[in-house]
Amino acid sequence: MSRRNGVYTQAERRSDAIVHWTGLVLGLTAAPVIVWLALRAPDGTTLVAAAAIYAASLVAMLGASAAYHMSRAPAWRDRLRRLDQSAIYVKIAGAYTPFAVMTGPEAMPFLGGLWAAALVGVGLKVLTARQLFGVTLALYLGMGWAALAVGGPIFERMTPESFRLVLAAGSLYTAGVVFLVWERLPHHYTIWHVFVLAASLFVYAAVLMEVAGFVASA
Repeated sequence: MSRRNGVYTQAERRSDAIVHWTGLVLGLTAAPVIVWLALRAPDGTTLVAAAAIYAASLVAMLGASAAYHMSRAPAWRDRLRRLDQSAIYVKIAGAYTPFAVMTGPEAMPFLGGLWAAALVGVGLKVLTARQLFGVTLALYLGMGWAALAVGGPIFERMTPESFRLVLAAGSLYTAGVVFLVWERLPHHYTIWHVFVLAASLFVYAAVLMEVAGFVASA
């Protein structure tokens, strides 16, 4: 955790730790379910791989965030920050992967572009000394909302319920940014992470519904 205008209180650290531990437990419990469900699809090797990528990216994001925000080791601070912020790029691309695979070849250019953007983001985090917070945030939001502009086939295939869940998740992530940057607000990181966790649950529900529907119709 970091704050330009002061230090975090024990209460702030404790509340943020509770959110992170809750997210980790939920993620570790829920991630295998997606893969297990994908395994039920006839000849579903590609779907299983996509589900595994999403599951791994979800757990990686939750774990990296917990490691960075709960760590008190100054020597690891910069490395963990880079890992945390890199994992978000991977999670965004990972979340769209099952949707794109279930959509078919017409969604592959979009998925390829999204993973390319994720690699650029990770590269910026790993190779540059500066934090580039504005660039980082813009790329997060751009990747998250890109499907509305160029991912039409993915949304056309989705059920209305799944589409609403994904739209709600994007709205939560975007609204939560207000609290991420509002560093003078007590518990601002905890509030931000509650938004992230809620949005992640919505995306998970959408992926689960779509995979279940795909398996049932196969």
